[in-house]
Order: sequence, then C-alpha cells, then structure tokens
Amino acid sequence: QVHLVESGGGLVQAGGSLRLSCAVSTYIFSDVTMGWYRQAPEKQRELVAAIRGGRTNYADSVKGRFTISRDNGENTVYLQMNSLQAEDTAVYYCNYKDSNLEDSWGQGTQVTVSS
Repeated sequence: QVHLVESGGGLVQAGGSLRLSCAVSTYIFSDVTMGWYRQAPEKQRELVAAIRGGRTNYADSVKGRFTISRDNGENTVYLQMNSLQAEDTAVYYCNYKDSNLEDSWGQGTQVTVSS
C-alpha cells in the first residue's frame, strides 16, 4: 500500500496562490500516474491535474492557472495554484495510480478561497 500525505492547503484571498505538496511513500516510477483531485461540498470528486512521466494534463477550469510537477528525488508531487478563485474552494486529494490502475489516496487538504 502506498501512503500519500498532502499539505499546503489553507485560506487565501481570491487572486492569491497556494502550493500543495503530496509526499509519497515510494519512488514514483515513470509508469505511475500522479493526480490531484478536488471535491467541493455536494459535488463529485473531479480530476484537476495529472502527471505521468513527462506528460501533464489539466481540467479546463484550471488551465493556465495551476501547474503540476514532481520531484522524484523527494518522492513528492506539487500543485502550484495561482489566480485562485472562489470556485477553487474544495478538499484537494492526491492520487497515485500504478500501472495496474490500482489507486492510493491521501487524506485530503482543505483549500478555501475567500472572495
């Protein structure tokens, strides 16, 4: 079982920035997909950004504002969030998906954007 620990959430004003971190208990191989998901109250969990090898993809709602990156030396994945909006308020979860498509999840970190 892979363990994930998110950090970096908090309260920020609209237009501000936050950087989320996800510490992974194992080396992140190139065939692993790391993703950031979010879930707002009374909404379904949605994919925000993902990275696999050198390729990234983003939800349309965050393109140009959020950047996902990885530091293999630190077994850590980051989500840099700029120009935050009230609609970005949610619990953000880190996800590890291996080559067999088995998932591991972190406990989540709350991001609240005040307008």
